[in-house]
Amino acid sequence: MSPVLAGVLQMLALVVALGLAYRPLGDYMAAVYSSKKHLRVEKWIYKSIGANPDTEMRWPAYLRGVLAFSAVSVLFLYLLQRVQGSLPGSLGFASIDPDQAFNTAASFVSNTNWQSYYGEQAMGHVVQTGGLAVQNFVSAAVGIAVAVALVRGFARSRTGELGNFWSDLVRGTVRILLPIAVVGAIALVACGAIQNFSGIHGVGQFLGGSQQWNGGAVASQEAIKELGTNGGGYFNANSAHPFENPNGLSNLLEIFLLLVIPFALTRTFGRMVGSLKQGYAILATMGTIWLAFVGLMMWTEFAHHGPAFDIAGGAMEGKETRFGISTSSIFAVSTTLTSTGAVNSFHSSFTGFGGGITMLGMQLGEIAPGGTGSGLYGMLIMAIIAVFIAGLMVGRTPEYLGKKIGTREIKLAACYILITPALVLCFTAAAMALPTPVHSMTNSGAHGFSEILYAYTSGANNNGSAFAGLNADTQWFNTTIGLAMLLGRFLPMVFVLALAGSLAEQKPVPATAGTLGTHKPLFTGLLVGTILIVTGLTFFPALALGPLAEGLAS
Repeated sequence: MSPVLAGVLQMLALVVALGLAYRPLGDYMAAVYSSKKHLRVEKWIYKSIGANPDTEMRWPAYLRGVLAFSAVSVLFLYLLQRVQGSLPGSLGFASIDPDQAFNTAASFVSNTNWQSYYGEQAMGHVVQTGGLAVQNFVSAAVGIAVAVALVRGFARSRTGELGNFWSDLVRGTVRILLPIAVVGAIALVACGAIQNFSGIHGVGQFLGGSQQWNGGAVASQEAIKELGTNGGGYFNANSAHPFENPNGLSNLLEIFLLLVIPFALTRTFGRMVGSLKQGYAILATMGTIWLAFVGLMMWTEFAHHGPAFDIAGGAMEGKETRFGISTSSIFAVSTTLTSTGAVNSFHSSFTGFGGGITMLGMQLGEIAPGGTGSGLYGMLIMAIIAVFIAGLMVGRTPEYLGKKIGTREIKLAACYILITPALVLCFTAAAMALPTPVHSMTNSGAHGFSEILYAYTSGANNNGSAFAGLNADTQWFNTTIGLAMLLGRFLPMVFVLALAGSLAEQKPVPATAGTLGTHKPLFTGLLVGTILIVTGLTFFPALALGPLAEGLAS
């Protein structure tokens, strides 16, 4: 069987699996966030934190809940790392330095999971399971909660109430993420992923030196790392490590886990706003971009340029021989079009154009299908921009889902789409202009520039994958990427929740003959075009200096 055919068959298997999960999972999540009942364990949690889950919140109160919970999470995770050397189960590792502890705390709380350290050489069992794994759950639940609040803004009228943040946070964790992650962890153990609390042990002598590995609760963290679109691995090699990703079956399972909730949330959206067709339109937009990027990535990586490529069957540098080019391409596109950041190959070793595709996937806003929650609310913001453009074309006030998109709404949407590009480009420009940061680049020229551009793109878009070659464990990069992650996560949420509150206060506008049909293929095409044009106008100059220049020169 040819590698290309194998890749196509794997894509078909993945699409079928996602299709089978789409309806039941999407309907289940809609029921979870619409239910008035509370489970007993949820009541215990509410009592312990002093929250009343039945109190409706307007958007400022909802936002305060998001920010307060996240701030406490950053502080807790920072302190846990700073005292690691005194904790049991530390495996003899020292406490984490202040700048790196801040970077890691910001990373995991913002659902980015950027790692400027070697996981197997820095973090003990307590920090991994009691700190990082916990944030994998709750940071993902925060993203879903904000998305659901925006959906309620579309679904409700003449009220500013968006639900209760604490209820949405707990339900997302207890009823959605936890049970699926348990099943996923069991499946990964069955595939060969490790799950233990063993210490560091030698595994033999190689080339005159010894090889050592430490164990850990890897399968359980791997499951939520993918399901919550987090991405931070137990080991530095991430999902290219056989302890995290043992074989082709576990590889497909991990891709499925990182895609299933973001795609299924489009049905949740359709169910909650009372029009499944609207959900299908958003799904079609996400699916079109995802499939196009996978096809383009496979083409760039299979294209032969010289004898070495002919012998290997394509660009095999930086890719696992267990997975090959096709599955590595699917994984790379899926992880950068979501906010996952997990890798089973090394993006820096992709062809120039291939590396550019991974970068562009993040620069779209990671909305195809995007992160858990963040992908949906990012796509809905782009839908508002698209109907605004359509309204300008025909000379009428734009409407979306029965709500008028007026001056306030379009200003909030515009602020949302400007935040991450400003963070990426300003931090990249500063790093290239100052004398010290450029010393962290392993490569010079276009590829070296891509290393820094990729790092800030990954941080500000809350992805977490790295282009490799960049020594990011410096005070400059730990601090600036940490700031990019926090600002790139929580500033957009401010505008999303403000927009949700504005929409919820409106009264519905009846559809007329001039209303744009936002559930039809025409709107899907308009939305895809809007996404690509907005991104292209914003990032094309930077991409031209990096991956495009490298690709054209090779």
